[in-house]
Amino acid sequence: MKNALKTVLGIFLLATAAVAPCSAQKVKPALKLVRGNTYYNVSNITTTINQTINNNAVSYNVGMSVTMANKVLDKKDSVYNLEVSYQHIDMKMQMAAGNSTEYNSDKPGPQDPFSQILGAILNKPFYVSISTSGKVLSVTGINDVLDAIFKSVNLSDTSQVKQLRAQFSQSFGEKAFKGNLTQTYSIYPTILVAKGDKWQMNSRIESVMTADVQTVYQLQDITPTSYLVHGDGKLASVNTANAQVNGMPVKYNLAGSIISDIILDKATGWITQDTQKENVTGDFEILDNPSVPGGMTIPMTINVVSVVTDK
Repeated sequence: MKNALKTVLGIFLLATAAVAPCSAQKVKPALKLVRGNTYYNVSNITTTINQTINNNAVSYNVGMSVTMANKVLDKKDSVYNLEVSYQHIDMKMQMAAGNSTEYNSDKPGPQDPFSQILGAILNKPFYVSISTSGKVLSVTGINDVLDAIFKSVNLSDTSQVKQLRAQFSQSFGEKAFKGNLTQTYSIYPTILVAKGDKWQMNSRIESVMTADVQTVYQLQDITPTSYLVHGDGKLASVNTANAQVNGMPVKYNLAGSIISDIILDKATGWITQDTQKENVTGDFEILDNPSVPGGMTIPMTINVVSVVTDK
């Protein structure tokens, strides 16, 4: 009887020893890219904006589809140097009155300068340096690409050229691109984590609006091929002294949340899917200027749903 009990106890202890390391498995998701390989980001983003202007409710939807190619040129120490290019850009705007407009890089019509510019951006390389931990160190070359494109645009209205250049800088310039890339890749933990562990990352978005984002990530699961990560983020606008829209000084007073569910490839650390839901409320102030004497405050809400995949 004693021998039987010892045998059972021994089996139990062995089983416990075998299971314990698995339940406490520590990992550190990071970028492990291969030199010469090209990795893709395919983004589909839907934005719904609701505003109240002079007591009138105004809403519109913006759909955007973007494909980016990221070729690994080399790796020095823990930093990858990437050659990045746009492969496709499509934007659709649906206004409340039922009017819709589409700008497509693949359909640059002669009377559509915006689509012409989108088409001209395709396959024009610029460069990104990013660490294995997802820190974006530099973005260079985008402004040079935009400068060359706008010098070649055949538009007689110089004010229209300046306006388009300003709009593209806000959405596609180096500052905006670095901010968006930082927000996308500020997800990797700086320490070893186990399933269920959490870590916090801070980032700044700089595009039409500048905002700080604080996100708590959690490693929800580990599969044979992927890491599953969930993020709960808080966003708050940051006002800069020279913030402008269409040449007018503006101020943002917006705050909200960003919820994300991310799948990372285990072998490369690359994002294979990132689904985000962003909800922001507050107001947008147009400060006193010759075009809007006395200024104007516009209450607004912004809801964004985005899905990023690797193909």
